Amino acid sequence: MITYTYQIKNFCVIALTALLTLSCNDVELPAPKPSTIEIPSADVKQLTIVDKNATAETRALYANLWQVQQTGFIFGHHDDLTYGRYWQYEQGRSDTKEVCGDYPGVYGVDLAEVMDDRAESQKAVNEVRRRCITEARQRGMVILACAHLNNPLTGGDAWDNKSNEVAKEILKAGSATQKKFNGWLDKLVSFVGGLKDDKGQPIPIIFRPFHEHTQSWSWWGNQCTTEQEFISLWRYTVDYLRRAGVHQFIYALSPQMDSPKTENDFLYRWPGDDYVDFIGMDCYNGGVAATLSVNLRMLQSVGAKKHKPCGVTETGVEAFTDAKYWTRQLLAPAEGRKVSMIVTWRNKFVNGDETDKHFFSVYPGHPSQADFVRLYDSPQTLFCKDLPPMYAMPSGMTVE
Repeated sequence: MITYTYQIKNFCVIALTALLTLSCNDVELPAPKPSTIEIPSADVKQLTIVDKNATAETRALYANLWQVQQTGFIFGHHDDLTYGRYWQYEQGRSDTKEVCGDYPGVYGVDLAEVMDDRAESQKAVNEVRRRCITEARQRGMVILACAHLNNPLTGGDAWDNKSNEVAKEILKAGSATQKKFNGWLDKLVSFVGGLKDDKGQPIPIIFRPFHEHTQSWSWWGNQCTTEQEFISLWRYTVDYLRRAGVHQFIYALSPQMDSPKTENDFLYRWPGDDYVDFIGMDCYNGGVAATLSVNLRMLQSVGAKKHKPCGVTETGVEAFTDAKYWTRQLLAPAEGRKVSMIVTWRNKFVNGDETDKHFFSVYPGHPSQADFVRLYDSPQTLFCKDLPPMYAMPSGMTVE
């Protein structure tokens, strides 16, 4: 099936190239700078992972993320299996699949409600999350998880940034806030401990805690923490999970890069090479393709220098109506860039309220449907059926 899909995509390459040329004439993309930008090399055969006790499947996924970006990128969609614009919690459904006939290659999920004070009231939904993660793994998909955690000091939500004491209190030995935060981590340990594949092995997850730390909106962001506090909070969390026996995580840092950035911007509050596996980017560039192109170039360069896979962990334009969005806003800026994934944010279930425009990807009836199929047919993209065996170590690769 994989071979057949590749044949279809290769057959479409000439037509798609012509389409991109015609549809992107109005998009001015910056020329690459070979003298300053490094490209990930397919010759790299040995990678280093944060967790030295990582499972074999986790190491294999990590190596495959590196390998995939040499030839294309995996398309992903947050909460794609959990709900869509006009449905929720129905097994087997997907807005992506209902448009192109295939699931995305990356399934994004939020684990905050598994962890924090909402866990008890959200038991039913968390079981849906468990089912969706398990089914994604059965299909060979990649699982990418964030955590919009409530504020453990104030009791507010993730966007409660009124106090700059939260990280301090988490890091203070024996504090009430540290005990609460540790309890949340324990719930995560319990939840992922129950995630097994068909052979009884732990399901690998790309985990990106404290995402968009470059912004001020969250209690872990740049308004509420110093550089050292953020780095210490990141390391504390990674160390706690490893000590607790979680060996299925690939740890991803996801700065928010909405405007054109430099390589140094991607290293803002960098926790250290031995604490970061995957370099992500949340890029809400407002439909400006040139911005995404610049930032993809910087992202791939940082990944090449660090010998770490990289990708766009969130992107999209809320309530977009551009019928050629996918070829103009994703394919064109991603041309020639070496990143492992581009993941769009969620399509909120509107429950009959058509005034609710919180959607970032395609769904049946959207004006970009036909263009999304062009994205699917592109040899540059990988959806579920296109993926190689992501949980088997590729030939010649090692992960230390």
